[in-house]
Amino acid sequence: MQYTEPADKLDQQTVDQAQALKSLMEEVEAVNYYNQRAALTPNAELKALLAHNRDEEIEHAAMLIEWLRRNMDGWDEELKTYLFTSAPLTQVESGGGAGAESGVSSKPLGIGSLK
Repeated sequence: MQYTEPADKLDQQTVDQAQALKSLMEEVEAVNYYNQRAALTPNAELKALLAHNRDEEIEHAAMLIEWLRRNMDGWDEELKTYLFTSAPLTQVESGGGAGAESGVSSKPLGIGSLK
């Protein structure tokens, strides 16, 4: 594992997070490789195999993202903001799309104590 700071000064939590982040980068890179190869091969059987491998790498990436959500500050809040929305992503942060997919409004009701 390559660190940007002295490894002997990092606590175990930071080391674990660095390993998860590096693994996530590797999984996303593998998704890209398999996706491009599947897109170009004319062989139907190979295309199916490469797509299967790509999808396995997506699963691994999703698992790492969930681990990061549970174990590294910032991930939970950001994922709750941006995932499963339907508004343009640049509008979600400003409140233009949070909860749009589920039909649940993130705005308070404005009825006394029922906010």
